[in-house]
Amino acid sequence: MSKMSKPVTLALALASVSMVAAAVAADKPAKPSLAVVEGYVNSTFGKAPQEWQDRIKPDETLAACNAHRNDVPSKIAEEINKRELARVVYPSDGKFLGDWKAGYKVANNGRGGQFSDKPGTVAGGNCFACHQLDPKELSFGTLGPSLAAYGKERKYDAASIKDAYTKIYNSQAVVACSNMPRFGTNKVLTEQQIKDVLAYLFDPESPVNK
Repeated sequence: MSKMSKPVTLALALASVSMVAAAVAADKPAKPSLAVVEGYVNSTFGKAPQEWQDRIKPDETLAACNAHRNDVPSKIAEEINKRELARVVYPSDGKFLGDWKAGYKVANNGRGGQFSDKPGTVAGGNCFACHQLDPKELSFGTLGPSLAAYGKERKYDAASIKDAYTKIYNSQAVVACSNMPRFGTNKVLTEQQIKDVLAYLFDPESPVNK
């Protein structure tokens, strides 16, 4: 950290502490202002390569989500869904399911898009960080709902498969301000990787559906 950035970071930290203390005194949960949050981000990435600075700039959808947090007005939510749905690219061959075994690897891979990754690192979906998939897996996150028996419960329905593709490709097209990454739109995963993850969710032979 440079000598110039330390006072900025310290000032932001002190401001945040003051806000928390005031909220505790008022018996209310602390809500750092958007300016404070942006200040933290800028102090962290301000001297990063331009490529990384460009990546943290919110687009129109994220800017709206940041402004409204978890209380998005219905009109804005509808605008987000419509805008992001237009960014979904469906497979030109009309096929949505790939190889479930390859999909399992994608779901377990948490690499890609990090400072520590070497150029050319293949990104994964890191699905287990937020969801249960294979019911026999012992380690999984709970930020998202359980996806165990996902295809089986939906009777392997073609419309459900397409809906799941849409959600993985661009979650904001389905749920405005979703915590789930826009894997396809932001080119985190390739079309084939998304197909493979769908197979992991929907293939009757996948352990997800056993």
